[in-house]
Amino acid sequence: MAKAVTRGRCIDSKALVVKPHSPACERNRDPILAVLRRHFADRRHVLEIGSGTGQHAVFFAEAMPWLTWQCSDLTENLPGIRMWLEAAGLANTPAPVELDVTQRPWPAPWMKISSQPSGRGRFDAAFSANSLHIMGWPEVEAFFAGLGTALANDCRLVVYGPFNYDGAYTSDSNREFDGWLKARDPRSGIRDFEAVDALAHAIGLELVEDIAMPANNRCLAWWRDDRRTRVEKSPRL
Repeated sequence: MAKAVTRGRCIDSKALVVKPHSPACERNRDPILAVLRRHFADRRHVLEIGSGTGQHAVFFAEAMPWLTWQCSDLTENLPGIRMWLEAAGLANTPAPVELDVTQRPWPAPWMKISSQPSGRGRFDAAFSANSLHIMGWPEVEAFFAGLGTALANDCRLVVYGPFNYDGAYTSDSNREFDGWLKARDPRSGIRDFEAVDALAHAIGLELVEDIAMPANNRCLAWWRDDRRTRVEKSPRL
């Protein structure tokens, strides 16, 4: 497939699709990878919800080759994700799939494998970055409801992004960002950690780590299994 470079952008000249690029992905990928290496060390199949540009998928899948990294997003974002995956040519990144979290049930053909008990999904891990504050709250509820069945009984979930605690912003920059989000879309906004954790708990997930990240973000890690693990919470930056 022919490609051209215009003003630093890689363009598929056949489809006229600009290869998307997010500077934020370049900045946050290394701190996130450090968290994923700990929580996904014994995982095999990861579902990424809201893969965006596809940059995270390529970086994480290359760094953790034992994982099969399944990208998903809304239909309009799939062409850009495909461009990143095809350019990288990794063996552990299957083609991205369409996923609207409000669709019920989530698409069964790629969610299930026969070895899982009835009613549970194929993925033993899931990851999402900078998605919950973009969604409306009903979509956040649908996100967790869908994961309840898309994930295997023994599973891990890691979510990256900004969160409020006890109804308060953790920084002035987060307050300003939340105002920008709401001006753009009144349904969006920085989510309260306690409300999000309650949704996770409702599908059997237990918070095991709450990690401070650069730029006033957090990485939240939940597990669903029979273990009892002490919650580690690093200071808010």
